Amino acid sequence: MLARAKLAYKQWVILHRNFPRTERYGMGTKIDILLLELLDLLRKAAYVQRDQKIKLLESALDKIDSLRFFIQLSWELQAISNKQFNNLGGTIEEIGKMLGGWKKSIITKTSAIR
Repeated sequence: MLARAKLAYKQWVILHRNFPRTERYGMGTKIDILLLELLDLLRKAAYVQRDQKIKLLESALDKIDSLRFFIQLSWELQAISNKQFNNLGGTIEEIGKMLGGWKKSIITKTSAIR
């Protein structure tokens, strides 16, 4: 999953370079920060105890929701093309599904232990 998030960031860096100047330092920077925070949360979640993972994964899922919103807004403002939106949006959706599955798995394992 961390590899997918790194791929999303690499895709974003290329898009951000070509973002219209008017959006680059507002919305573009917001998306950049959200992706970096997501990477950091996933990195931390990979190494913490099971009981601490859920909180980190919930924060990561919140970042995914925000990313969906801002990426869609950038597409609506025509800052990114349809193809770019589909590529980056698809990667973000895939990460979201993986995060949801990871969280569900941890909850199931934690419930089984009790």
